[in-house]
Amino acid sequence: MAEHGHGHENEHEHVRVAVVGSGFGGLGAAVRLRREGITDFVVLERAGSVGGTWRDNSYPGCACDVPSHLYSFSFAPNPDWPRSFSGQEHIRAYLEHVTDVFGLRPHIRFDSEVKRMAWDAERLRWDIETSSGSLSADVVVSATGPLSDPKIPDVPGLDTFPGKVFHSARWDHDYDLRGKRVAMVGTGASAIQIVPSIQPLVSRLTLLQRTPAWVLPRVDRAIGGAERAVHRALPFTTRMRRGLLWGVRELQVQAFTKHPNELGLVERLAKRNMARAVKDPALRAKLTPDYRIGCKRILLSSTYYPALAQPNVDVVASGLSEVRGSTVVAADGTEAEVDAIVFGTGFHVTDMPIAERVVGAEGRTLAETWAGGMQALRGASAAGFPNWMTIIGPNTGLGNSSMILMIESQLNYMADYLRQLDVLGGRVALDARPSAVRAWNHRVQQRMKRTVWNTGGCTSWYLDANGRNTTIWPGTTTEFRRATRHVDLAEYTVLRAPAQKTAVTRDDAGVTA
Repeated sequence: MAEHGHGHENEHEHVRVAVVGSGFGGLGAAVRLRREGITDFVVLERAGSVGGTWRDNSYPGCACDVPSHLYSFSFAPNPDWPRSFSGQEHIRAYLEHVTDVFGLRPHIRFDSEVKRMAWDAERLRWDIETSSGSLSADVVVSATGPLSDPKIPDVPGLDTFPGKVFHSARWDHDYDLRGKRVAMVGTGASAIQIVPSIQPLVSRLTLLQRTPAWVLPRVDRAIGGAERAVHRALPFTTRMRRGLLWGVRELQVQAFTKHPNELGLVERLAKRNMARAVKDPALRAKLTPDYRIGCKRILLSSTYYPALAQPNVDVVASGLSEVRGSTVVAADGTEAEVDAIVFGTGFHVTDMPIAERVVGAEGRTLAETWAGGMQALRGASAAGFPNWMTIIGPNTGLGNSSMILMIESQLNYMADYLRQLDVLGGRVALDARPSAVRAWNHRVQQRMKRTVWNTGGCTSWYLDANGRNTTIWPGTTTEFRRATRHVDLAEYTVLRAPAQKTAVTRDDAGVTA
């Protein structure tokens, strides 16, 4: 890309927008920038290819639990999804395809991990240091995603375990599980896909379950050639399918957010799903949750329970407490000799790792600002961090629908944000007013009180260290879309660069600042 300097050799690269991350959020932002006519941007990606969480998570059985026709961009419909719930490799291929079709490759800097970004209040710009060099940007769009940094619990003795240890999001494909004794730690969305995939291979599988999950059948099927041909020939059929999938989920939201008691019926479906596969009453008791369905993420699987009923699987209804040599020890004292430990223990969601590296107007990091809990205006802007916005920020997560809908709403907000900056003209920045952030967050948290995530009687990854729900959006995707359609300038302070009076009179300058 061309240098934007005025011939000064020492001037480093400056862009209008720097996007961090190339998963759904970052690629979506890049497409949207191009559609808005902005081409002066870069996408900074720490890995060597696009795809975000769909590149990192390549564990056996990895797939999405939202139907593919809804888990894709509205502006890039894919008539060729091979299954109603597509696997990781198809989603990753879709993102590679989007990258090519929209000509995003020239904008992407691979192997460029953001080490630090700091706001320069004099120049009204972000100075960014990456592992491949430094640059500056007028606006930063941070799309690092909540499911990007694996969380491995601090287990005493783990460092001396002689066998193999890895996290589900950093799967070691060179390690052959065949005939091995494996401990699976965790029973979340990844674990329940891994268990049925590796159970036939391993000699013994010990599942360490801190909390059982509610599991509903997964109605997955192959989408036939004829069906795909219809979608290709008549694009409106793809849109209709998407609309239907969306509408059903939109109607379900009420139960999660306002009337958690209505979820009893769904619990009965889940129990029936278990009863069909698990005949042993003792095992069934271990697998039955004691909290309201939906409080933790509802999992979809038709193969998880049948796998647990196999003779080579032990379900330990207790978390991992220590490792002694090659023995894993559960909190209830159960012991098992194993060759490998696989952690399906999730991610740093409520403590975004990027926050340590973002330094705002007052010289404080975002992590310090968010020490009492993450909060951002309309899920995008944090007070004291001008012209910095996050995609899938605080309280934008969903319990039952497609995150891509939320991402696209935030892209609408991003596009309007950049339009407002253009309208204001000159070197200008917007900083969310603390009062606006507080008011927004107060509304969100008030609505949260009645929701199943807060009343369901469980601790989930949706809650932060203080027990506050800083991840989930307590409403419909329609409500969020409405709330993020426009940037309301009253919610921001407009910052302008100090006027440089000398530039106008100096005839050698050639340009006015």
